[in-house]
Amino acid sequence: MPRLVLVTGGSGGIGGAVARQFVEQGDTVVITGRDAARLDRAVEMTGARGVRCDVGQPADVEALMAQLDAPVDVLVAMAGGNTDFDGPEPVGLVQVADGWRANIEANLLSTVLVVKAALEDMPAGGAVVTVGSIGAEYAGTSYGVAKAAVQAWTAGLSATVGPRGITANCVAPGYIADTGYFKGRLTDQRRDRLVAATHDRRPGLPEDVASLVSFLASPGARHITGQTLHINGGAHATR
Repeated sequence: MPRLVLVTGGSGGIGGAVARQFVEQGDTVVITGRDAARLDRAVEMTGARGVRCDVGQPADVEALMAQLDAPVDVLVAMAGGNTDFDGPEPVGLVQVADGWRANIEANLLSTVLVVKAALEDMPAGGAVVTVGSIGAEYAGTSYGVAKAAVQAWTAGLSATVGPRGITANCVAPGYIADTGYFKGRLTDQRRDRLVAATHDRRPGLPEDVASLVSFLASPGARHITGQTLHINGGAHATR
């Protein structure tokens, strides 16, 4: 029987690849996005069902859950992004506060809200996958701190949902090409430095992340929970 897979932020490059992989596996997939036009294009490319939703807004999340035909079996909380790229550098404390709130709301709060809502009816055998970042390992920016919080919160969540037969893990990508993450701010020089930092000397691809997410939601990963799994080509190596 097909699972119901919910991918928030599914209109983006990585989210679209994740949605497409689950569709190809025969799952019923719902994707969300804030931009209706981008969401429509993603629906055409992935074969998923699209629901316009800002998962940082409680009312939108409640409306989203009301539109689903069954409990969510797999939740992939992809929605987020670095809001620092949305405007100029902050010049005062008010702007700093606004910038930090924006990144925390876009990455941490949006994740918490949709996970809490989906978990209400998620059955045993379900899986929650959140998204961190290599930036969390340095945490010198509001984005890095927000992603570090997502990773820590997911680890704690695992202990809560584990007795229900649900896994909770976080994937933490490094540099992934073919996405809109940098919003036009990535120079050739910085891209070269990011690729040079990897052990395999290549950028990550959305499909790399999609394959990892798919595995974490598979029967073969039922004893993997409470983890942050890095996918960065060795740019941040762990042991």
